Amino acid sequence: MKKLLLVNTNTVKSPYPIPPLGICLIASFLKGSYDVRIYDGMFDEGSRLESAISSFNPDFIGFSIRNVDDMVADRNTYFVEDVNRHFIEPARRFTEVPFILGGSGYTIFPRKILDYTGADYGIAGEGEETLLALLQNLERGEDTSEIPNVYAKNGQGPGSLRIEKDYNQRPYSLIDLKLDFQPYSGKGVYSIQTKRGCAFQCLYCSYPLLEGKQYRLRTPSSIVAEIEEAVLRLGTGVTFEFVDSTFNEPKGHAEEICRELIRRKIKVRMRTMGINPRNTSKELFGLMKEAGFAQIDVTPDSASPSIIRNLHKGFTLEDIQRTANLINEFDIPSMWFFLFGGPGENRETFNETVSFIDRCINPNDLVYMSGGLRIYPGTPLYEIALTEGIISASDNLLNPSVFYFSRDAKQADLRNWTLEVCNARHNCLPSSDTIPPPEMLREAIALRNSRSLTEPMFRTLLRIRKVWKADGKL
Repeated sequence: MKKLLLVNTNTVKSPYPIPPLGICLIASFLKGSYDVRIYDGMFDEGSRLESAISSFNPDFIGFSIRNVDDMVADRNTYFVEDVNRHFIEPARRFTEVPFILGGSGYTIFPRKILDYTGADYGIAGEGEETLLALLQNLERGEDTSEIPNVYAKNGQGPGSLRIEKDYNQRPYSLIDLKLDFQPYSGKGVYSIQTKRGCAFQCLYCSYPLLEGKQYRLRTPSSIVAEIEEAVLRLGTGVTFEFVDSTFNEPKGHAEEICRELIRRKIKVRMRTMGINPRNTSKELFGLMKEAGFAQIDVTPDSASPSIIRNLHKGFTLEDIQRTANLINEFDIPSMWFFLFGGPGENRETFNETVSFIDRCINPNDLVYMSGGLRIYPGTPLYEIALTEGIISASDNLLNPSVFYFSRDAKQADLRNWTLEVCNARHNCLPSSDTIPPPEMLREAIALRNSRSLTEPMFRTLLRIRKVWKADGKL
């Protein structure tokens, strides 16, 4: 049986390390067809890659690229260079086997990243069936030019683009069995995906390009069975995170998942990203609370009616207000994310969002404020940026400094407005400030231990930030 080494090149540990769900799903899918091993570079950042290659002696190596950059204009952290320097270039010194790239970051710039790294092949979009087909063709020495979603070093590809329709019958990721989960168990989470696809059409977002525009749902019984089996292996101390772009879409799916969790009496801590304000309700939050959700992320981007429309968010200010009221009613710890600088943004629309934060968001909840919209090819924002002359068709958008800022909310202006807001409020942070000072983190850990706090860490940190601000330490 031929050997495949899958490499997790993501080393970002803030605010917490994310286990490589994608390559774990691929490893489970390929079981029986290939001898698959995962090298997780999260914690050693590539230092043991040579040993992994020499001991396993793979016939193929796949590199997963999760993100191109951190999408923060004021920080501008670029990951592709590090991936190449710490993983792909060193691996090439040890072996000449075919290198295959994939992952969400790769999918956005498939040809450019392939050319930049010099890898042999790349897969845009979902990797399970496509990687299997590519490996089989390579093993047989057959042409790969007709395999959908595949790019090749020789300039070929893709033969066509395809989104796999069936997602419900896939094998579980088995993250804890595919890699050493122990380093993740303290600060990290166990990732669970309940669907693929996104039917929303947000102006700047690449999710529909990555997963398609139609929802492909897993059944609640399958999702909960995966959690139940993981709990039997790991115990109840693990936090499970639902990593869908929008957890509560389409309407009713999240509610059914919660009902199944409650029915099976599974007592675990859960959190979810991507609560969309459109379909929030008392029923949803009541079920989430009963099921064991300890934290949620809410990403409205704006609370200005005109900007919400301009960003094509698909909900209204009234939806956001209802969501905030329900979060406060059920006291579900929440992190809110706002994104400023889109088309039409100005000081007035900025202030509308700040007013909403002050009126509606629990001061014990964290608010992240970002400035600038990363421009990705294939998105509606790309066309607007072309029309307005912010970019040209020949620009290399792989460069992480390519952001959209409204002419009435330039980068420097937004930075000053945001700092003014954050300096006056202990629970508001600029998105470039995601790592707490070491002294604050030590104090938070000591406080949690002394009081046996089980609240999310961000709430403990906000307690300390409030005191530090009052004492003039911030």
